[in-house]
Amino acid sequence: MVVVIDGNSLNLEDFIRVAIYNEKVELSNEARKTVIENRKKVELMISKGEPIYGINTGFGELVNLRIDEIKERELQINLLRSHSTGYGEPLKREFVRGIILSRANALAKGYSGVTPELIDLLIEFLNKDIIPYIPEKGSVGASGDLSPLAHLALVLIGEWKIIDQGRIRNTSQVFKERGIKPLELKEKEGLSLINGTSYMLSLMAIAYWYAELAIRNSYISTAWSFSTLKATDKALSLELAKARNFPELIKVSEVIAKITNDNDGVIWGRKTKVQDAYSLRCAPTVLASVLNTMKFVKETLERELNAATDNPLIFNEPISGCNFHGEPIALAADYLAIALTDLGNIIERRIFRILDSKLSGLNPFLANNPGLESGLMISQYVAAALCNENKVLATPSSIDNIPTSANQEDHVSMGATSARKLNQIVDNLIGIISIELLVNYKASLMYGISGKYLTMVFEELRGKLGDFKGDVALTPYIEKISMMIKNGELISHFGNLFNI
Repeated sequence: MVVVIDGNSLNLEDFIRVAIYNEKVELSNEARKTVIENRKKVELMISKGEPIYGINTGFGELVNLRIDEIKERELQINLLRSHSTGYGEPLKREFVRGIILSRANALAKGYSGVTPELIDLLIEFLNKDIIPYIPEKGSVGASGDLSPLAHLALVLIGEWKIIDQGRIRNTSQVFKERGIKPLELKEKEGLSLINGTSYMLSLMAIAYWYAELAIRNSYISTAWSFSTLKATDKALSLELAKARNFPELIKVSEVIAKITNDNDGVIWGRKTKVQDAYSLRCAPTVLASVLNTMKFVKETLERELNAATDNPLIFNEPISGCNFHGEPIALAADYLAIALTDLGNIIERRIFRILDSKLSGLNPFLANNPGLESGLMISQYVAAALCNENKVLATPSSIDNIPTSANQEDHVSMGATSARKLNQIVDNLIGIISIELLVNYKASLMYGISGKYLTMVFEELRGKLGDFKGDVALTPYIEKISMMIKNGELISHFGNLFNI
């Protein structure tokens, strides 16, 4: 199934289908017409000789310098070369594909005044899986993601490097082998390629996708901890949830209650306990708060996926503004980073509680032979380390500002940093959830499990992890579970129960 882009209707699910799962892409006929019409406006404006930013002027602080007409296309090439200045490892393939799709969709709105041939080449990159070498660091998230997008644009004109099946290769050689013709840049097209939020947007969209998978799996790990610790399900009362007046709390309480309703441990807790520690009793409230954050972030993402983020934009006249500024992405990414960090914190407390025999009533560290064996002791250390790293990474990048371009660009969003570290926070959270699942799995191996849903998850893990007794290296188990989370394997048995 092909994803058709028109600049207005790209949703997160289709974005992920292209960025991660290699779906083919087409430009809609209506969008093509709009792009052609707006390109004609640009060419008419150029013919009048009036100053237009980035077409016949310099960039940034150099805005007041006029460019000769015969050098206007050279200006665009020089822009890409000078701005291809970055640092760090090359971006992962899925991030690069997301950047290309985001840029193509933004340009398809028509307001950038580019030719349809430019968008066609971006789409060809996606359909032929051409992955430009883009250093991960260098964007301050204003005036667009200049550095990373310039590296993409440089490949479009046949220069720079490509990651081809793990190898770094010259673009010209790959183009020759794959039958790709380099783009001949026209006026404004270089600027339109790099003036936008496509880098930070791609990174945040992919982080959000994996965060959704993590949260859905956290329903399972939370419910399983209720079972292992014989918690009462009174805290899952819908009366409580409705009294708090948050629909997300009602959703979370319903789901966890459904998973645990027929579990012997929770039934025992229901009969014998008044209340549990906060890491259990407050789990629905914390998870619901994270869902509320996710709702805001997804709305921001899908607005930005269909936004024109260039400068200037072409209407009946060119208008210079600030659509390239990454503040919407920066604030949303930082907000989500804080929420996911706190979710990891409460999960780590449940891991600790299960492994502390004084709190759980279970064997110390779930060791089969405590003393001779350390059991799962170090798994909690790992969760603590991941939580600590997340707390450092959750410091908002958006609160910082370092002016650029000789103070012409005197407020920047730092949204690129926000989006980069959000991905690390999400990956760490998946690790923490994996450890909670592993700890509960070992407890169930030792003490048994009951209930339709939890038994189903237990058997799924048993098929991948097998039975184990005694001290073993746990890293492979954590890695296997984390991959199951990222692939959606554990939640696939639950239908629409976990829809966010």
